[in-house]
Amino acid sequence: MEADITVESVKAVESRSGNTRYVLRDSDAREYTTFRPKIGKEAAGYEGRRARITFHEEERNGFHNVYLDAIEPAPAGDAGGAGGADTDAEEAAWTAAVEAAPWLLGEKEPEREVPPEKLYERLKPFKSLVARDIREHGDDPEVDARRD
Repeated sequence: MEADITVESVKAVESRSGNTRYVLRDSDAREYTTFRPKIGKEAAGYEGRRARITFHEEERNGFHNVYLDAIEPAPAGDAGGAGGADTDAEEAAWTAAVEAAPWLLGEKEPEREVPPEKLYERLKPFKSLVARDIREHGDDPEVDARRD
């Protein structure tokens, strides 16, 4: 399967058997794993950028695994480009998260400054959910009707 994603992070983790496992996490918190160093190191170069990935899924020992098979630059003119639908979804989601910040933090007027790390930690999951909802449902009138 293929997908165009925004690479949030890539981490190298040593497995119990001593092999290095690379875990790519996208902006929607989905994770893709590879044990191939070339692919893992290449993926690390895409952190914070759009990429097209090829992956496959397997059920193994009761676990659902998603394996990263390849990564390359997202095509020019991809939705993640300037003015694209994905960029619009991300921007709208950050706007919603910032507007919801007082409720997400639990204080309308904080008595002291909230450290940036704590603020980001609270806003990012909410932003990701909103962006995913926008991308999946967009201007779907049926979804809008259920919200009313």
